[in-house]
Amino acid sequence: MKQTTMTDFMQLEEHTHELEVINEELQDTIKREVENNRLKDEMMFQQSRFASMGEMIGNIAHQWRQPLMELSSLFINIEAQLKLNGTVSSSEILETIGKSNDITKYMSNTINDFQNFFSKDKEKVCFNISEQLNTSINIISSGLKKNKIHLDIIIKRNPLVCGFKNEYSQVVINIVNNARDMLIARKIKNPKIKIFIEEDEDSAVLRISDNAGGIDESMLTKIFEPFFTKEKSNGTGIGLFMSKLIIENNMGGKLMAINNNDGAEFVIVVPKATTKS
Repeated sequence: MKQTTMTDFMQLEEHTHELEVINEELQDTIKREVENNRLKDEMMFQQSRFASMGEMIGNIAHQWRQPLMELSSLFINIEAQLKLNGTVSSSEILETIGKSNDITKYMSNTINDFQNFFSKDKEKVCFNISEQLNTSINIISSGLKKNKIHLDIIIKRNPLVCGFKNEYSQVVINIVNNARDMLIARKIKNPKIKIFIEEDEDSAVLRISDNAGGIDESMLTKIFEPFFTKEKSNGTGIGLFMSKLIIENNMGGKLMAINNNDGAEFVIVVPKATTKS
């Protein structure tokens, strides 16, 4: 039997040292790649928010245009009466003031919705699905009305969940806007979007479906990939990718897409909260 010599020990020690160096280099490489991936995700998330911001500004313009016209018509009516009669009754003035207050309150609430949407969530909070859904729909309702898209909301249950509620709103807005774009692009007669809230024992489920004809089966596994922009020539391609990242990475849930009889259906599943914080 061969005896272990000092040379063997030295070679073994040298080999062990080489392995340690290789291991350290490998760990450093992994850390760098993890950090690079994190930075890429952050950049894509910011790009998604900037794209949303541009669309939100357009929505503000749509939602404010009609109230501004109503305000203008109120004062035009008062001005016309002053020119014709030289006077306006106090009851008419009070009525005009009341209507003006209602309109400006609506416009103020609209700004609050947008401000809350773009604020950076500091920490996870618990919220009811229906409350955040209402906020999301208030932000994009003008675009649906403009294109005569009927929205049907069915609330079977109103579960409580915990997470970054503005991010959850962004997911809902992304999916509804995608449905809107498909309905417009395909020139669907009587376009409809249906939103359904339900729950099971452990999860809160929100379903968003449309009657735009569905997604090509070969594309169902690709639509959540970054920069996938089929049928959206003006899209960034990161809306659905970021939506899946938010739901699955940040809220521990699941975002899926399927086809039903009329069109596409997106299913958002997130864990229910047990108590409200």
